[in-house]
Amino acid sequence: MKTDKILFGAAYYSEYLPCDRVEKDMELMEKAGMNTIRIAESTWSTLEPRDGVFDFTHLDRMLEAAAKHNISVIIGTPTYAVPTWLVTKYPDLLAVTKNGRELYGHRQNMDITHPGYLKHAKRMITALMEHIRDIPHIIGFQLDNETKSYGTAGPRVQQMFVDYLKSEFSDLDELNRVFGLDYWSNRINAWEDFPDVRGTINQSLSAEFKKFQRLLVTTFLNWQSDIIETYKRDDQFITQNFDFGWTTHSYGYQPEVNQFEAARCLTVAGCDIYHPSQDDLTGAEVTVCGNIARGLKHDNYLILETQAQGNPQWLPYPRQLRLLAYSHISNGSNSVMYWHWHSIHNAIESYWKGVLSHDFSENETYLESCCIGEELKRIGDRLKNIRKENRVAVMLDNASLSGLTEFPVGSLGEHSYNRILRWLCDAMYRMNLEFDIISSDERSFGNYRCLVVPALYSADDDLLNALTDFVRNGGHLIATFRSAFSDEHLKIYHDTQPHILNKCLGLHYDQFTIPKDVRVVSRPTDAETELSAVAHEWMELCLCDFASPVAIYDHPAWNRYAAAAKNKFGKGSSLYFGAFFEGPLFEKILSDYLKEVCVLEPWHEKIHFPIIIKRGKNDFGRMLCYYFNYSGTEQTVSHIENDGTELLSGKLVSEGDRITISPWNVKIIECM
Repeated sequence: MKTDKILFGAAYYSEYLPCDRVEKDMELMEKAGMNTIRIAESTWSTLEPRDGVFDFTHLDRMLEAAAKHNISVIIGTPTYAVPTWLVTKYPDLLAVTKNGRELYGHRQNMDITHPGYLKHAKRMITALMEHIRDIPHIIGFQLDNETKSYGTAGPRVQQMFVDYLKSEFSDLDELNRVFGLDYWSNRINAWEDFPDVRGTINQSLSAEFKKFQRLLVTTFLNWQSDIIETYKRDDQFITQNFDFGWTTHSYGYQPEVNQFEAARCLTVAGCDIYHPSQDDLTGAEVTVCGNIARGLKHDNYLILETQAQGNPQWLPYPRQLRLLAYSHISNGSNSVMYWHWHSIHNAIESYWKGVLSHDFSENETYLESCCIGEELKRIGDRLKNIRKENRVAVMLDNASLSGLTEFPVGSLGEHSYNRILRWLCDAMYRMNLEFDIISSDERSFGNYRCLVVPALYSADDDLLNALTDFVRNGGHLIATFRSAFSDEHLKIYHDTQPHILNKCLGLHYDQFTIPKDVRVVSRPTDAETELSAVAHEWMELCLCDFASPVAIYDHPAWNRYAAAAKNKFGKGSSLYFGAFFEGPLFEKILSDYLKEVCVLEPWHEKIHFPIIIKRGKNDFGRMLCYYFNYSGTEQTVSHIENDGTELLSGKLVSEGDRITISPWNVKIIECM
């Protein structure tokens, strides 16, 4: 979705304020150059304090003040945190999960399929939309908030799952065969005997239930979108703030939502990205998670939440907030919005700080946001709606994510899939190779020269044949261990591994282990120095049928097996990593292959992290070239594009000129 400006602002909640300062806050936002706020998504109990009694006082005051200060508004539907009276009315509205019935208190504790919940949620959304339908500075609507199924698995949901299985499988014999339910006498011989799926030891059935729970999310968001569509103007958008797999911050693909399917009901994809700061700030999360958001609709996206100060350990160094704003925009976001404006004075998120601290003073974070706002007013039209033309795509797969949650890799546990995803993506990020992210549901890969497929544990023949054809027809494939091992229902293939892909990879294996004291060494040419790394988490004993090993195991028992190998197949080629290893050896094998298949340019060899380069064309058809310094020391780099103008300073820059970038800073060149 194209926007007429970069949306810059924050979430705002007058309901949470300890004193009346709506007018003052909007004045400070306008002074900072903020032009958008996001409101209402957390405030059902304020908007409807009693059953059927609506109070829009806070909403109206925020809308009136925003209009006065030229601030646009995104309205969130307040359905992700239910009021106490609703739970009193429907005690069974609280979700039953694998841990039993939820207790009231935390948010997102309800069963999103509960008829009473849906009835009252629709009434709340409808009343809200009726109240605000004619307000011109409302530019869009956010559905719910970081929506998931919240583990709902009560009796009604379990019956819905059985009905879903009946529609997917012709009879119980087929279901038993596909999922292998004869094991440990788990066979089901009558639908009415279907057991509580929470207790299953069959990972195929467990993964199918997770797939069903993801479908509940898609259905719920479509349901909300349909309500909004009946009220919204043509110039208003619908979005959702998807979040990501979480460690201590946003990390990788969200396991509980099929975001590619769920995004179809949206005008524009939105997301929430949180990341380490200070010396741990790398920008990798901005790129990987942002690329997922950009891939959902193959279009620009919105950052609806990111941190200003955030958790105490996230307080940014000077210039980091500004660096990050441009990092989001250079990656394809048309917005930078903070969660949230003011720090909260009570409850669980009291120490997740906003732009302003608890004393509401004009602190360093606010002053830096003023700098961002001023610059966006001045050059924002040159930055919005950036278009990427990348030659590399990374393929994401929900089923494989579930598969590696059920069958983790080594000690990586529930993060196995995302850890392997980040292993590849972060390496490409450090070498300044920009990439798209696509869904495994896609079958047309012609726009890309190279596909990167991390741990495609679960895949049907159709997908594997499509990947094989991609290589045969001239594409280049990078794949990893734990790929093409099981079918779409996590039933392990019983022929040569990797199933089907062994042809284009030119190798196979029939044994694997978790390495202990195993080193991986390169197969250097005479002019190169041997590199080595430690294998950990997983290793396959790969036998090269036609492939050429580029790394082997330095171990007396395993030294005849390849740890990584490349192969020519048809008009294309492949690179396969049979083991998890990191460091210079991994990055050299990866970069050498990417150079060989012509997706790395000569300058890539000279410019690496902490210098990060992002490129794309703006609305004027001009190439923008961003140079980021993700370090606390000054960096120098040669301009890689045509002559142009550095937008922040107005200085002319010629191709090849040396550019000096101060710590945690950015240069933006619009090229001729």
